[in-house]
Amino acid sequence: MPLSVVATGGPASGSAPQSLRPDLAANPAVREGVGRMPSCAVRAFTDPDEYAGSARGTRIEMTITGRGQFAANYTSLDLSRLWMQRFSDSLPRVVHSANRSGRAIISFLTQSGASLLRNGVEMEPSSIIRWNVGESFFQQSLGPTASGYMSLSVEDMVSVGAVVAGCDLTPPKDALTVTPLPPAMARLQRLHAAAGQLAEDAPTVIAQPEAARGLEQALIEAMVDCLRVGEAAEDRSALRQHAKIMRRFHRAVEERPDQAIFIPELCTAIGASERTLRMCCQEHLGVSPKRYLMLRRMHLVRRGLRESAPTVTTVTEVATRYGFWQFGRFAGEYKSLFGESPSITLGRPSEHRRSAVF
Repeated sequence: MPLSVVATGGPASGSAPQSLRPDLAANPAVREGVGRMPSCAVRAFTDPDEYAGSARGTRIEMTITGRGQFAANYTSLDLSRLWMQRFSDSLPRVVHSANRSGRAIISFLTQSGASLLRNGVEMEPSSIIRWNVGESFFQQSLGPTASGYMSLSVEDMVSVGAVVAGCDLTPPKDALTVTPLPPAMARLQRLHAAAGQLAEDAPTVIAQPEAARGLEQALIEAMVDCLRVGEAAEDRSALRQHAKIMRRFHRAVEERPDQAIFIPELCTAIGASERTLRMCCQEHLGVSPKRYLMLRRMHLVRRGLRESAPTVTTVTEVATRYGFWQFGRFAGEYKSLFGESPSITLGRPSEHRRSAVF
């Protein structure tokens, strides 16, 4: 049954009590945050680049790997100390994610659906990922997915773990998969969903400080309950080695963000054989390195077309810039991937071009 959060000067319906629980109230990590203005945002997207840029504290690079019309939704809540985000998107894709917030982050699936893999390991609906601070990784989806994120500053996470749960919640050196007790996990998912629904249906409630305090307390308590009783499993050594290769792979790609890159030069740059690279990419990205790089170039073309004016640029000029030379094949692949011909993309006014004019 969905959890409802209603506020009339403070949270009601039993899910988020108006007064802080004594052990949380005594915790500076919670108490000192009171007074900051809470905020929330709910957005819908049809453009993958704009969706990727919406995430707070994380640098995301997204490559769509499936065909169809892209649609995504993003919800964020910034409370006194806790940041909460919800993501859902419709197409298979590969994401490279880098935590730039310096915060202690957890993530989990918010509903069952297509498989979602992090560094080649499938995320289970019953599990939570504890991120390392500054961690970067690849995430692959095989279809529509929905996930949730929560974070505290490292100091707050450590303090809450010690005071509330009597355990060490220092972010791990390597990512950990935690499997909480089912009731604890179910409660966290219900609260997370209720908070997201509140941001969508009644954002003015979240703007009330006492309501936000009660909601934040309930979310922190549910999160800590999951982390203190869960069983943790580290990534195997082989997976860690593959993750290192993929970090070098991403670094080599990132060093030339607007250039076409091909397999021989890529293998030389990262110091791995084509066979090893193919195995790692299949594990982490779900596609071969050749396919991934082609999709990356397609997205670079699309971005170039969206940022160009048809009066001064042609599709051929943009396509050749990123290494395409079989133009009939390119146009067919482009349309099947993005649902429109490259000439339509070039001819459509974009926010970038409008801002440049006005």
